[in-house]
Amino acid sequence: MSPTSPQVGNHRDAIDSGDFSAPSSWVRWFLPSIADLLFVALLLGLSCGALGRLLLRDSDSGWHIVDGQQILATHSIPRVDSFSSIMAGQAWYAWEWLYDLGMAVIHRAFGLNGVVFYTAAIIAATFVLMFFLALRRGGSLIVTLVLLLLSLGASSVHFLARPHVISWLFTVIWFELIDSARTNESLRTRLYLLPVLTIAWVNLHGGFVLGFILLAIYIVGAVIDYFVDHENRAAVLRWLKTLSIIFGLSFLASFINPYGYHLHTHIYRYLTDRFLMNQISEFLSPDFHGAAQQCFAILLIVAFIAVATAREKFGASRLLVLLFAAYSGCYATRNLPTSSLLITLLIAPVLSHSISQTHENSAVASWLRHSLRRFDSFGNRMQRVELNARGHLWIIGVFVLCFWACMHHGRVGSTQLINAYFDQKRFPVEAADYITLQHLREPVFSMDYWGGYLIYSLYPDTKVVVDDRHDLYGDQFFKDFLKVILIQPGWDKALDQWHVNAVLMPSGSTLANMLRLTPGWTILHEDSTAVLFQRTPPIST
Repeated sequence: MSPTSPQVGNHRDAIDSGDFSAPSSWVRWFLPSIADLLFVALLLGLSCGALGRLLLRDSDSGWHIVDGQQILATHSIPRVDSFSSIMAGQAWYAWEWLYDLGMAVIHRAFGLNGVVFYTAAIIAATFVLMFFLALRRGGSLIVTLVLLLLSLGASSVHFLARPHVISWLFTVIWFELIDSARTNESLRTRLYLLPVLTIAWVNLHGGFVLGFILLAIYIVGAVIDYFVDHENRAAVLRWLKTLSIIFGLSFLASFINPYGYHLHTHIYRYLTDRFLMNQISEFLSPDFHGAAQQCFAILLIVAFIAVATAREKFGASRLLVLLFAAYSGCYATRNLPTSSLLITLLIAPVLSHSISQTHENSAVASWLRHSLRRFDSFGNRMQRVELNARGHLWIIGVFVLCFWACMHHGRVGSTQLINAYFDQKRFPVEAADYITLQHLREPVFSMDYWGGYLIYSLYPDTKVVVDDRHDLYGDQFFKDFLKVILIQPGWDKALDQWHVNAVLMPSGSTLANMLRLTPGWTILHEDSTAVLFQRTPPIST
């Protein structure tokens, strides 16, 4: 489907033929567009007030910041672990070293407020870019807006201050560059940006693998078209050759990272480790009882309806991308954001065109045709306003306001606009403060999902035994870790083997209750969130 296909062209004709007058040129500089309002709402919603703390509900942010701080201090990229007492000196692949470096620079200047604001800006930019591209591809404003809200809802499960958000932005850009060049040969020179983007993506996040999957899908789609579309074989063959060249160049570019090909083999071993994939919650299939997962389910239903009612040929490549997005979203919770973004970009123009055609179908009930005509007419008028808004002063103003707040400890005058911190009801904040005040130097055994926060608050004076860098520790360690947490036979021997003298557990947890009853363990600190135990006498290392 080309940019000038009936799906897009008819819809734009409808806009141009509307009776809604464009606002005067000076008004356009002050009139916010829907995209402006979306960006402002997301930026403020995800960085200010109570919602801003949602981005710090995962402790991974902590060790990412500290890793970046180490890079700044040593002027070198880590190759061995230094955070864990039992993995010290072991090979570690800091996939996201470049993102970590950026987070550390921002944290040094603005603290956690800056980290949250930076993440919120990336998320807002990603979804606003998706909204803009979906409109440009032929989606009507109202349909695209509804799909965007569903996509936001589905993605909210992973609204976290972690490097994965940059992969969402790269996915949108990557898909648009490939798909827009599929039937428009004049745009194919832009594909040579992909190898350049690969160099950045491979050093920012392991999600760069998704870029190669999308390229492979379009290559498979081109092969299908070659055998099916006999009339355009020459054009399809040129497209196939271009894709193959870009895939090869991008693949070579992916080796421009601190670890070379070892990064690829490490990621492959990690993602194919069935034990870890079945234990890590974000790699498990989504539980569709949750609100975010239900938004994704609705998005899938809408996508099925859009494809079923489409009158134009959907195309092998786009159908394969849609199937991949649906499957990957159902396969793992962490894939919901990228799957939702891809689905919205694909079906917004298709569904918009189907609705536009329905109100012209005499076989449809008159009341329904009349309702759809009014819906489409209103959407066309609103879209004309959207396309004529050019000032974007609202985005600039709010961005400057939040940046000013970050420079002044989150305050604008007497108002606390941004107040980011790790919630003490979720993380062992009081216990970590106690460890710091008492100068306890023993490595702390704790839950893996607390490890990142403990690294952030205690390193380098106190190390952790374990954190949630599961690819570093491997499946055998986590089998033993679960044995300890679940108090299975041999749990105490594992603690002895790791020379653990300090244990920090959630209050009321199974291990905490067992240690209360086990001779040789003394409670040093306890609060509503965590309890800290010390072995007496300590086991020698």
